Amino acid sequence: MVDAGIKTACSRRRFWLALILLPAALAVLLSLGTWQVKRLYWKEDLLAAIEQRSHAEPVAISKITAAQQASEAIEYRTAYATGRFLNDKERHFFATFNGQTGYYVYTPLELADGRYLFVNRGFVPYDLKEPSTRPDSLLEGEQRVMGLARARLAEKPSSMVPDNDEAKNIFYWKDLDRMAATAGLPAGKVLPFFLDADATPVPGGLPRGGVTVIDLPNSHLQYAVTWYGLALALLGVSVFAWLKRKS
Repeated sequence: MVDAGIKTACSRRRFWLALILLPAALAVLLSLGTWQVKRLYWKEDLLAAIEQRSHAEPVAISKITAAQQASEAIEYRTAYATGRFLNDKERHFFATFNGQTGYYVYTPLELADGRYLFVNRGFVPYDLKEPSTRPDSLLEGEQRVMGLARARLAEKPSSMVPDNDEAKNIFYWKDLDRMAATAGLPAGKVLPFFLDADATPVPGGLPRGGVTVIDLPNSHLQYAVTWYGLALALLGVSVFAWLKRKS
């Protein structure tokens, strides 16, 4: 009888403790769901802005520079630049494209005002990394490049990303400063962003442009439903437990 009384007392304490903690648990779950709803609206606005920028009328690269200096968003803004490619200063970014391993070719474009813009000209297969293996791709003279502006990275995106192998001219993340330095370009004259060339065909077909992938996952609605669903389930279980105790 004593043991039964102790068990009953413990059961009551657990019940009342759970009842006290229930509002806090519900508040946490509901706040997480509401936060995800706010993130959903933010992500939808961001995607809409990117869609607008990436399909807007192309602007000169000077306007991208001005926009960046004014702290305006430049990511995926359509732009064009005119200049001369410094083919002997290509930098190679390890990448896969359509299931094939290779490199994105980043070539400095020397502008008329003496500054330099790194252009991601596109993809070349692994065995065509060296410029000498694709002489038709080494465009000479003044060129006009159309594409999407891409913001530079402030740091390596993850500790899982390998360090750049500068000795072999293989970059695993787009470190603009080191790309410029290893290419022998004066840092003060390199524009602080990239330009991803569009899919306009080039002699020999390489590098293959138009490699930019605009893929920003938007799972916030799913997450919001999950958190709200857990809150509803917790409330349902609590009500059931209460009714069972009363019966």
